[in-house]
Amino acid sequence: MHATPHAVSPPAPAAAPRATDRGADTAPWQRELARAIRDPADLCRALGLDPALATAAPAGFPLLVPRPFVARMEHGNPHDPLLRQVLPVGAEAVEQSGFTADPLHEAAALAAPGLVQKYAGRALVLVSGACAVHCRYCFRREFPYAEHGATLAGTEAAVEAIAADETLTEAILSGGDPLMADDARLAALVRRLDAIPHLRRLRIHTRLPIVLPERVTDALVATLAASRLTIVVVVHANHPAELDDAVAVALRRLAAAPALLLNQAVLLAGVNDSAAALRGLSERLVDIGVLPYYLHLLDRVRGAGHFEVPEARGLELHRQLRDTLPGYAVPRLARELPGEPAKVWIA
Repeated sequence: MHATPHAVSPPAPAAAPRATDRGADTAPWQRELARAIRDPADLCRALGLDPALATAAPAGFPLLVPRPFVARMEHGNPHDPLLRQVLPVGAEAVEQSGFTADPLHEAAALAAPGLVQKYAGRALVLVSGACAVHCRYCFRREFPYAEHGATLAGTEAAVEAIAADETLTEAILSGGDPLMADDARLAALVRRLDAIPHLRRLRIHTRLPIVLPERVTDALVATLAASRLTIVVVVHANHPAELDDAVAVALRRLAAAPALLLNQAVLLAGVNDSAAALRGLSERLVDIGVLPYYLHLLDRVRGAGHFEVPEARGLELHRQLRDTLPGYAVPRLARELPGEPAKVWIA
C-alpha cells in the first residue's frame, strides 16, 4: 500500500460472519468461520509470539484467518510460511513503483455485472466478495466487489449473460471465494448453469477446502455429482504444511464427485521460494490426488511488493523442479498480463 492515504478508500471485502452471528441452523464450517481470528495481536498470542510483531491491517483489508489454518502454523516461529501469508506487516505500507490497485485491469474486463471475461470461451462469475482467509498478496485485495456485481443480482445478470453467449463453453465460479455462498445458493446456481446447453464445463476456483476443509459438505459434493457439466475444482495451496490430513480427506471427497482437482500456487518470498518447499508442495499434492497446475509469479498489487520473487529466481527454481520431479508433478511457471489472450508461460 502507499505510505500516503488513497484519495478514495476502496470498499472493504464482504465480511465473514462473526461469532455473535451464529445461529443453530448454521453449518459447522460457518460456525468455524465465525470464530476466525481477526486481530493481529490475538494471532501472535495464539502462536506464542510477541504481540508487538503485529501491525494494524489496512481498514479495507483486515486480518482474517480460520483457527484450523492457524493450527498448522509452527508455534513460536515468527517466520512460519503459513503465518507470513496472513499476518499484516509494515512493508504493506511501502510504496513501490509498478504496484497498483488493479494489476490485471479486471475492471476493464467486466462483460456484465458480476461477469469477468478475459479469455475466449470462458467467463468468470463473481459469486461472492468474501473469503475465508485474507491472503496479504491477494491481487483482488482492493477490488470493489459490490460495485462490480459480486451480489445476488450480479450473479443473476452474469448467468443471463452466459446464457446469451453461445461462444462460452466454460463458466468459472470465483470471487472472493465462491464457496462462501451456502450450499442452497450454490445448488441453485449450478442448476441454472446446468440448463445452459452450450456450457460444457464448470470450474470452481477456491481456497476454502485448504483453509477450512469442513466446507466440503455432503450437500456440496451432491450438487457437483448431480451436474451434467464436467467439474473442475482449482484449489490454492502455496506450501506443503497447508495440506494436512483433514484437507486431504476433503479433497478426496471432491475428487469422488467426480471433479478434476488442480492446484494454483503463487511464488512468494519467505513462503515457498526454495526448491525444497516447492518440491514438497508438488509431491504432497500428487499424493492426495491434486495435479500441480500453475506456479504464478506475483501479480503486482500494491501492498504485496515484499512477496515478489525475481523472474530469474523463479526460472531457476522451476528448472530444479523439472530436474527432480516427474513431468506431471511440475506446475507451469506463468504470469498473467493484462490484455493477453491467455496466461503467459515463463517456462
